[in-house]
Amino acid sequence: MDARMRERRALEADLRVALAHQEFSLDYQPIFNLKTGKVSSCEALIRWHQPERGLVPPLEFIAIAEKTGLINSIGEWVLRTACAEAVAWPGGCSVAVNVSPVQFKSADFIGIVVDALQTSGLPASRLELEITELVLMQDSELTLALLHRLKKLGIRIAMDDFGTGYSSLGYLRSFPFDKIKIDQSFIRDLSNNKDSLAILCSVVGLGRTLGIVTTAEGVEAQNQLDVLRAEGCTEAQGFLFSHPRSAAETRTMLSSLDRGVKAVA
Repeated sequence: MDARMRERRALEADLRVALAHQEFSLDYQPIFNLKTGKVSSCEALIRWHQPERGLVPPLEFIAIAEKTGLINSIGEWVLRTACAEAVAWPGGCSVAVNVSPVQFKSADFIGIVVDALQTSGLPASRLELEITELVLMQDSELTLALLHRLKKLGIRIAMDDFGTGYSSLGYLRSFPFDKIKIDQSFIRDLSNNKDSLAILCSVVGLGRTLGIVTTAEGVEAQNQLDVLRAEGCTEAQGFLFSHPRSAAETRTMLSSLDRGVKAVA
């Protein structure tokens, strides 16, 4: 227990240094529209290259960042960087940014979002904020008011990891989400679990009825894609299409796809 505590403190200290020395970077994973075949948005994924530890997975440091409050500074950096990099993307491609429950609860969150958009010049319509059910579970009345303010600005709101919580359906009734992201655990079991397939069909049908985009996460096999298309899922994201790419690689990819579309037109 003592060793774990020392490691936690060491990691926290390294996180503070990482913020000061700008050791973070962003990769982006494209999300494809299954009807048009075009990239509709790219999800920003944080990377930490620590000089001594090497590449530190988010699962190892995000929880500590949330407990210590460092997630507010890290989340703000991610938001500002994503907006600044996405503004140069061609074709009006959107950028999706994950928001921590701790970050969302901060008093100046709305102001930070607005400033990030104004500073970068990115239109609000090209920013998607991904939140989990944990965000909605804390002071739901205030949370819903903040979500409505963000949506009024033109920002798109997505519910991430849909289906893994207890009240996901209830939240769809209380707030008009733009997108539902179906958790990869359901996609992974499509071929050998009838329950996963039934849940997928229900969520896609629900999204279609409510006019909400449905995005399948973690698509890695052609048979999974075939099922998603057959059921009418709107979007898909996963290694079958592309691994996360650096900012430069993402811009090159989007430029190439944009030229191809214009050539066909």
